[in-house]
Amino acid sequence: MSSDLVIVYHRQPYEEVEEGGRIVLKENSSPNGIVPTLKSFFGAVDHGAWVAWKLAEDPSNPEFEQVIEIDDAYGKYSVSRLPLSAHQVREFYHVTSKEAFWPILHSFKERYNYDPVDWPNFREVNWAFAEAAAAEAAEGALVWVHDYNLWLVPGYLRKLRPDVRIAFFHHTPFPSADAFNVLPWRKEIIESLLACDDVGFHTPRYANNFVSVARSLFDVASVERETVPEKWISEGTALVERLMPVELTHSGKTVSVSVTPVGVDVDYIEDNAHSDEAAERTAAIREELGDTQLILSVGRTDYTKGGIEQLASFERLLEANPGLLGKVRLMHVSVAANRNMTAYENIQNEIEQTAGRINGRFGTLDWQPITLISRAIPFVELVSYYRAADVAWITPLADGMNLVCKEFVASRVDGDGVLVLSEFAGAAVELGSAVLTNPFSNRSMDSAILSALRMPKDERRARMAGLREVVLSNTVRDWKPGRLNLSASALVPSAA
Repeated sequence: MSSDLVIVYHRQPYEEVEEGGRIVLKENSSPNGIVPTLKSFFGAVDHGAWVAWKLAEDPSNPEFEQVIEIDDAYGKYSVSRLPLSAHQVREFYHVTSKEAFWPILHSFKERYNYDPVDWPNFREVNWAFAEAAAAEAAEGALVWVHDYNLWLVPGYLRKLRPDVRIAFFHHTPFPSADAFNVLPWRKEIIESLLACDDVGFHTPRYANNFVSVARSLFDVASVERETVPEKWISEGTALVERLMPVELTHSGKTVSVSVTPVGVDVDYIEDNAHSDEAAERTAAIREELGDTQLILSVGRTDYTKGGIEQLASFERLLEANPGLLGKVRLMHVSVAANRNMTAYENIQNEIEQTAGRINGRFGTLDWQPITLISRAIPFVELVSYYRAADVAWITPLADGMNLVCKEFVASRVDGDGVLVLSEFAGAAVELGSAVLTNPFSNRSMDSAILSALRMPKDERRARMAGLREVVLSNTVRDWKPGRLNLSASALVPSAA
């Protein structure tokens, strides 16, 4: 069946779990990941489709079931699964996407590795995604492509299906031209993105960077800009912008540029926070802590997340403030996302060594300053820690958005707690009531966490009230594919 909405994303829209010797499809464990967020859009159309890849021992096997039909809580939709070999996956995802693109997107040029990239393989995989999307899309359908590892899909798809509308959303930061143009494939990538009807970003800064890159590589005839809404201006924040692009013209084609920061499923989080299980867990955590203050840090094991820098700050905090010994604990959750990549293994090892050194240096029989967790925590348990924590310490060196900080705020149905947030997280442009800090500055990091621990109750609650107003007013249900209406061919004003 042809689909009015085709979502193109590298991951499948479910988790494959082996039970009783057979594979069972289950909902993703996190309610606020990109997968459940995107699946929620299927409810707005008669029939939808999802295009993803699936590891296959033999991609040419004619018995491989490429298209399956799903009927779940999100509706009925097709899943087109592209069979990729282990080699294709490694070259497409682990090498090209993670070793070449990822460091550039986050402006870590020193980590960029061009030499091992198999660009023909990347083209081949992107072409397969485009072909699958073209086969699934109805006449005039909306094809919504997600993230940097599918950069070439829009250009290929435009050639295959000039009738469809194409939207693209970047879930990562988008860097300045000085960083992006390090990529030798820059013109091919941007030319593909300019084939879209809409290119979307989390913040005005990323949208401005995209236009700057496009103008550095192509003759962009005009750029229309608008004033950035006050709700996205946190004074003094590193990512603040005053103007943002809304469209550009290239080769006679108008491309809409949209800013739509994604939110979290506030209703789901609050339901969990109000649940008896969360209440019991929260009470048990607080009883175990006693008078000890709890700092909670949650993120992936990645050099962009600033985990090592955060631990170093905590060590300096304990060294400079001996009165905090035995009075504060850091629960540092760092979940490995790419276990087969040396760079991430090295970071995990360094985090473990640093945490071990700090515990050995300051810990006693009755008190360990750091609890390090390297596994995913079930969501209701995580919400309990959000509720029990005195401070959430979220300080990535660069981050497209960061939903953990929004989960923390949504969980604080008690109206208390302090959020310390990096000014280089995309969420910082919305969450100006947080204690904003510069993770590249020792002084800024150390003073921010100390002030959070010492903050008076009235100020804590006033800041949290401001944070909750923002998070509750921009939930996952307010997010959409840029300026493109799901069911109409006309462009409509952005919800922003």
